[in-house]
Amino acid sequence: MHQTVMLREAVDALVTTPSGIYVDGTFGRGGHSRELLQRLDDQGRVLGVDKDPAAAIDAAKLAASDPRFSFFHGSFAQLPGQLQAMGLAAVDGILLDLGVSSPQLDDSERGFSFQHDGPLDMRMDTSRGETAAEWLAHADQQDIARVLKDYGEERFARRIAGAIVDARAEAPITTTGRLAKIVSEANPKWEKHKHPATRAFQAIRIKVNRELDDLVDLLAVALDLLRLEGRLVVISFHSLEDRLVKRYMRDMARGDAIPAGVPIRDSALNRRMRLLGKAVRAGADEVTANPRARSAIMRVAEKIS
Repeated sequence: MHQTVMLREAVDALVTTPSGIYVDGTFGRGGHSRELLQRLDDQGRVLGVDKDPAAAIDAAKLAASDPRFSFFHGSFAQLPGQLQAMGLAAVDGILLDLGVSSPQLDDSERGFSFQHDGPLDMRMDTSRGETAAEWLAHADQQDIARVLKDYGEERFARRIAGAIVDARAEAPITTTGRLAKIVSEANPKWEKHKHPATRAFQAIRIKVNRELDDLVDLLAVALDLLRLEGRLVVISFHSLEDRLVKRYMRDMARGDAIPAGVPIRDSALNRRMRLLGKAVRAGADEVTANPRARSAIMRVAEKIS
């Protein structure tokens, strides 16, 4: 059963007014959206967004039962256009719960997991785009190595990329089981308590779904989408995402970069956000009940200008 990570903590941090308009940028199976709706009054509204057609099915049921909820099938990077189409100039809060969801991992047909053999798909949106198998079939060795290193922080990226290229010359790589075997055999030093294909699968998934690109695109426009005192709440599950979010929020809170020694009033620094507390991790009880929460980090910032 899917368990929403840091459910109450995220909604507590996000909601500032019960009559506000909020975006659940990663609807998933709707845990955060349902909790949001419980906190809002009759004037409040929630827009759910997700790439996954399976999420869209659950969202349609929620929209049918609660007129305060609407859904957009697509990426949160497309929020500017979607809000404009809805006649909304800005919203009171945006929540992002990044990464792959438990239902996606558990369904072998989706191709996200090296623990369940299935088609090598990995697309969050199965209605469009290139599958992992299709990308691996044509990507050159250097590009595969770059993806493994940049998105998976894989130490043996070049070696594993070479093994993938050699293997596909013998036969197309079309299943998660075969890819996991190729990567595992090419990895000379397995990390303790971690499957040797973990980093490679993460990297390829991020590449296929443009996960970091979408996050960068959303952060670039987040301030324009938020009302004054509107909040951005982001839950990350690996260091690549968290570094992007941390750097963005820090830079917006610091304001304009001024050379050392130059006298300037604090009010002239053009600070755009303020950080609300430190990074928050899931509590021990939640981690025990849901091990996926172990790596979750939540950061919160508020628009101030």
